Amino acid sequence: MQVVDSVLNLYPFPSQVPAMPGLLDPFTLKSITLRNRIAVSPMCQYSSIDGMPNDWHFVHLGSRAVGGAGLVIVEASGVSPEGRISPGCSGIWSDAHVAEFAKITKFLKEHGAVPGMQIAHAGRKASAQRPWEGDSHIQVADGGWEILGPSAIAFGGNLTRVPKAMAKADIALVTQQFVDAATRTLAAGFEWLELHFAHGYLAHSFYSPLSNTRTDDYGGSFENRIRFLVETATAVRTVWPDHLPLTARLSVEDYVVGGVTIDDSVELCKRLKACGVDLIDVSMGFNSPDVSGIPWAEGFLAPLAERIRREAGLSTAVGWLISDPHHAESIVKAGQADVVMLARELLRDPYWPYHAAKALEQDNPERLLPVQYARSAQRKR
Repeated sequence: MQVVDSVLNLYPFPSQVPAMPGLLDPFTLKSITLRNRIAVSPMCQYSSIDGMPNDWHFVHLGSRAVGGAGLVIVEASGVSPEGRISPGCSGIWSDAHVAEFAKITKFLKEHGAVPGMQIAHAGRKASAQRPWEGDSHIQVADGGWEILGPSAIAFGGNLTRVPKAMAKADIALVTQQFVDAATRTLAAGFEWLELHFAHGYLAHSFYSPLSNTRTDDYGGSFENRIRFLVETATAVRTVWPDHLPLTARLSVEDYVVGGVTIDDSVELCKRLKACGVDLIDVSMGFNSPDVSGIPWAEGFLAPLAERIRREAGLSTAVGWLISDPHHAESIVKAGQADVVMLARELLRDPYWPYHAAKALEQDNPERLLPVQYARSAQRKR
């Protein structure tokens, strides 16, 4: 009988195998539980003055919490004025920003969403016009500012300015700015912090050989190119409480010959896990104006997120071309990602979580709506 019991423990009947979680199931990371696995991806609004959030941000972010998302992440917010992409970008470089963001985090929590913040430095892609104004670099004489990079290499395309190659003192200063921004993020009531290590901004430009040709200990080898990312994550973790999730958005593939590969990124994610990162928000590219190599297709990053989840032992989030609830559900159930990041789809439909619950034939989908809306949604007419 003992032999039989041992075999049954190793090979349980299907009824004994726990079901994989679905899109609408809760997700717990550290002490934080999302009510579902739908996240509002950070989306630049280019609508701030001096980095301050305003009524537009309150409505933009608040409406997605009202719409039922489990996690709402604020757009890339500059750790310094010079770290902004454009003059209209959000920031959290001063204590004055804290009180304004606190109004937003309070509302998000009241409506069931976990408030998240993405902190960033735009590097050589900073000092740019808003997209609808041309999306090109602004010269210093026209109100722009000095831009920084690991090496004096312009991004290209519309972004033609050559960045200042950072001295080690510059690197140390920016790392400290990330730490200070994390401290303010906590003071503002955020419960989820994302480091923006993607899309050709400063951290990614250190990581990628396409933009980093340094010959000191911040360039050349893989170990040196990831040094800024690892040091910054480690420093932030010292001020960001251990019970709250620390995450990173990472471009795991450059999709350009000679650039970052998924094999590189699996190894980097192992290092980030070791210094306290809890989840990788899987993204890609945009460290070069050449986008011809990106294999655009629905959910094309999900297999890469699965590799990081499996091989680096980290939770993952994934987005890009995910719009159908059944597709999103399949990504979670297959164990490719723990969270699905939505951007354009939530711009089109802030109530996508509610409509997804209906499409997936969930019991009581109205639970995702505020009480002011739920009763009307239940009515047939």
